[in-house]
Amino acid sequence: MSRICELTGKGRQVGHNVSHANNKTKRTFLPNLQNVTLLSDALGTSVKLRVSTHGLRSVEHNGGLDNWLLKTSDADLSLRARRLKRDIAKKKAAVAA
Repeated sequence: MSRICELTGKGRQVGHNVSHANNKTKRTFLPNLQNVTLLSDALGTSVKLRVSTHGLRSVEHNGGLDNWLLKTSDADLSLRARRLKRDIAKKKAAVAA
């Protein structure tokens, strides 16, 4: 399983460990990923996603999963999140019509 947030696309970053003698060795910084279950109001179901804590805070700040997905561009989302966004958009369009 890749270490990438399914909502924000946040992945690993590369940097250096720096010793007291200023020796540099490569290291990776991994995102803080959590397995969470988020509720979709439009679909009426719960969805399990692997989300970074930063992404989770963004979802809560924007008023839930549905609002956040509809505001976010498809480039940052995983395939699973894009499908979820499409389903939510169809459901909202059907309710509005």
